[in-house]
Amino acid sequence: MAKTIALQQQSCSKEESLGSPYLAARKEWDERYGSLIKRAQQWRGTAILALLVALAEAIVILGVATRPRVAPYVVALDSLGHVAAAGAIDRTASIDDRMKQATISQWVQDMRGVTSDGLAERAAIDHVYAMIGSQSAAQTIVTDYFRANQPFERGTRETVQVEINAILATSPHSYEVDWTETRRSLDGKPISSDRWKGIFTVAVNPSTDEAALRVNPLGIYVIDLTWSKVL
Repeated sequence: MAKTIALQQQSCSKEESLGSPYLAARKEWDERYGSLIKRAQQWRGTAILALLVALAEAIVILGVATRPRVAPYVVALDSLGHVAAAGAIDRTASIDDRMKQATISQWVQDMRGVTSDGLAERAAIDHVYAMIGSQSAAQTIVTDYFRANQPFERGTRETVQVEINAILATSPHSYEVDWTETRRSLDGKPISSDRWKGIFTVAVNPSTDEAALRVNPLGIYVIDLTWSKVL
């Protein structure tokens, strides 16, 4: 019995030294499987790294979006370079009555005027709506006016020139405007000249949106209006 076991052990040792087909196949399998495991580990590492980078970018973007906006700060110096005054800019307070009057005057000219140039008329209408408060009474009134007096259709047969005669503040938010409308045929001959008066109520709401700043940089919006012909 002991001799048989010894022979078997000797046979196994001899197969191992010569390399049995079983051991060779097992070695090849381990090498292939180990390569797959290694590649899988590398893929997982790359995926985790990409996820960490995306997470870091999201944190940075969120931080920028929630960061408080920087308020402009102005420092005034005297002739010697000493600080004379300093403070943050209040854009609402910086819009004085003169700016409001000039803005309303231009708005009335764009709204009531008519030109035969379609592109210029479109630009005037866009400017009018850019200065109307959203969901305000002025929005409804102006839309109804343009619907009843279509400027593009009128521009095919006449033009209307608007001249501001006077503008007077009736309250901190309302202005009375006196203007004259001169209608002319396309060959320049006068058709009529009428005088009008209107009350325009405005609100100041400076925007931080770049697109809104381009069309209405002062943030002055007409929210209500009435007008009538002076008889």
